[in-house]
Amino acid sequence: MRYPKPNALPWLLLSLLVIGLDQLTKWWALHALQPAGMPHPVIPGLMNWTLAFNTGAAFNFLADRTGWQRWFFVALALLISGALVVWLARTPRRDWRTAAPLALIVGGALGNLVDRLHAAQVTDFIHVYYRQWSYPVFNVADCGITVGAVLLILFGLRGGKPAGDVR
Repeated sequence: MRYPKPNALPWLLLSLLVIGLDQLTKWWALHALQPAGMPHPVIPGLMNWTLAFNTGAAFNFLADRTGWQRWFFVALALLISGALVVWLARTPRRDWRTAAPLALIVGGALGNLVDRLHAAQVTDFIHVYYRQWSYPVFNVADCGITVGAVLLILFGLRGGKPAGDVR
């Protein structure tokens, strides 16, 4: 009897870790960083905790709309997460170079989805800046999405082969 090769769905535990860490840090930010917009220095001259809310997407994209964008981003998060879960189901479990980045992206997307469904906005609190340059405030879910996407690209450019592998 042939058994199917184990797929990468157990990597969704990493997604759950990202969601849990994201929600825990957002809860902390909501309770510790009042009022919104007031910077709390972490590394002076480089990073603050600053509570902010975003009804749009990255860089406040579509934040000034009348509310339809909430449901657009809910649908988008569900569609992308569903597609990535299917990808994980078709990925061999040992292929961590594909599975880990996909799981990070799913965790980040669903972490922000929880906010959109619960509060119609995403809670952000990490603010990185240097002198006159300032990056938009973000959260742990955004980190999961970004790190996952960058790793997926980097590993994809390497063809998924470990260093020194010349096969």
